[in-house]
Order: sequence, then structure tokens, then C-alpha cells
Amino acid sequence: MNPRTIRLLGAALAALPLLTACSGDEQGRFDAQRATPSPTCLQHQDQQPGSRYSAGQEADPTAVLEMMRFYTANGTKAYCDGKPPTDADQRWTGLYTALGGDAAHVRRPSA
Repeated sequence: MNPRTIRLLGAALAALPLLTACSGDEQGRFDAQRATPSPTCLQHQDQQPGSRYSAGQEADPTAVLEMMRFYTANGTKAYCDGKPPTDADQRWTGLYTALGGDAAHVRRPSA
């Protein structure tokens, strides 16, 4: 990650308290499919983003970067069950783009 990206991520994290109000379960954790480092398809997220991802300067940078890395590498893949993204999935991808992630790296719901 280049210094500009790191600065942008820091600024985005500082601006995130307003997303906390809609973050759902404050203990929500991102499932980065660790058992499958290079998944061929995505599993749906079971939880909404929690405060460790959306609490501004109080967020966990390691957790945020893991989520960002996952979507950057895998976000355009189809869901394994062939279904569209759930509300939880959409909140995670919305957080990804709010933090400065390129929207081209995540799937859009089908119309």
C-alpha cells in the first residue's frame, strides 16, 4: 500500500463514526474465508459490520485492512450459492467503498 492510500484510509477511518449508527451488531466480524485464501466464489457475510471496522480512530486497523484486502482481491467473484448479495453483504461492500476501496472491486446487486 502506498503512503497516499494509507493517508486516505486514516482519513476515512476518522470520518467513520457516522457509519457506526447503522453498523448493526457492534461485535460484527468480517469473514475473510481464511480457510480458502484464494476462493473461487464468495460466502455471504453472516454479520453486519461492527465497531472494530466502523469506529473511526477506535477501529482495528488490522481487521479493516484484512477486509479491504479481501474485497480488493475477491470482491467481484460470484456468491457460491448463486444468490445476490444480502443486506449484510451490501453493508460490507458499502463500508469498503466508504473507506476508499475502488467500487470496481465489488459486485453490484443485479437489477
